[in-house]
Amino acid sequence: MKMIDFNRITTPTLILDKQKTQRNIQRMAQKASDQGIRFRPHFKTHQSAVVGEWFRQAGTRMITVSSVQMAQYFASQGWLDITLAFTLNWRQIGEINRLAKEIRLGVLIESEETVAFLERYLDANLDVWLKIDSGAKRTGLAWDQPREAASLAHQVLSNPKLHLIGLLTHAGHTYRATSPQAVCEIYRESVSRMNHLQQALHRFGLPFLEVSAGDTPGCSLCDDLGCVDEIRPGNFVFYDATQFKLGTCSFEDVALIMAVPVVAKHPQRNEVVVYGGAIHLSKDFFIEDGVPKYGYICFLDNEKGWSNPIPGAYVSALSQEHGVIRFGEEGFDRVRIGELIGIIPAHSCLAVSQMGGYLCLDGEPINTFASG
Repeated sequence: MKMIDFNRITTPTLILDKQKTQRNIQRMAQKASDQGIRFRPHFKTHQSAVVGEWFRQAGTRMITVSSVQMAQYFASQGWLDITLAFTLNWRQIGEINRLAKEIRLGVLIESEETVAFLERYLDANLDVWLKIDSGAKRTGLAWDQPREAASLAHQVLSNPKLHLIGLLTHAGHTYRATSPQAVCEIYRESVSRMNHLQQALHRFGLPFLEVSAGDTPGCSLCDDLGCVDEIRPGNFVFYDATQFKLGTCSFEDVALIMAVPVVAKHPQRNEVVVYGGAIHLSKDFFIEDGVPKYGYICFLDNEKGWSNPIPGAYVSALSQEHGVIRFGEEGFDRVRIGELIGIIPAHSCLAVSQMGGYLCLDGEPINTFASG
């Protein structure tokens, strides 16, 4: 494979390993298939028609997105079965109506007010998922309040334009776990709670509703994905420093880094300043040894793309354009002003969203929906 010419990179640039990405896609798709579970990956991580085609080549036919605009973009690329995994925004009903006339569109509902709104303003058919909070405490109906969920479900069923599919959750609290074992415990608990609610609703006279789940840590680490009908992981396509630190993946699975120019060195602090700040990486971080870290550090490699993480090195601070890298006992002396160094982002989803595209190791540029 012809390798990218790193000498041509002058500004912060996301670098993508296509082979690792495709391997990640195939592995997760196969895992779902082996367990008889529908695979509906979340496309908010890569946000790209090109990467979407890699999923299509692996057999994917239905997807998840995080915004109406993203749904419109992927619908224009031929994706005809899309779940909008964000609680329905009333103010976008015009776009939702238009999109639902073109594709099979699924939406999330968690209030009777929203069903009443759709009764008045919806003029297309929609698939409906009840958004359930199975422990993340972000949004959704409480999993242990079946009467509330049953009332909403019956209201949905009374509207002929709404097709009630099932119960949807995101166990985002797996990201707060402290070990792979803890991740799987949280994932299993989340699925068990969804199954409990499913059975409770059936006792209230509802059909057995489908269960949609699937965060990247849980889907990556748990051998048995449990009694669910579909999974919707997204970050697994690239992984990142947070996933690596959590033990969700090996470093060989991390498929995306940020190449940034070194602009200054401060030996008295063992720190390097780079052109690569919050507008490139976002300000997402993880905590390790009580310290917030915005990413791990690696050296670029003209043969394999990038090195393993440099022990003890991490992004310690970000401002708008500046990034500060703190080194431990290794690596500082190898860094040269004017050269590039690699950052493994804390959160690849946000880095992609910030940057609007990336370069493959073979030099192919890939745009995202945000870049037009």
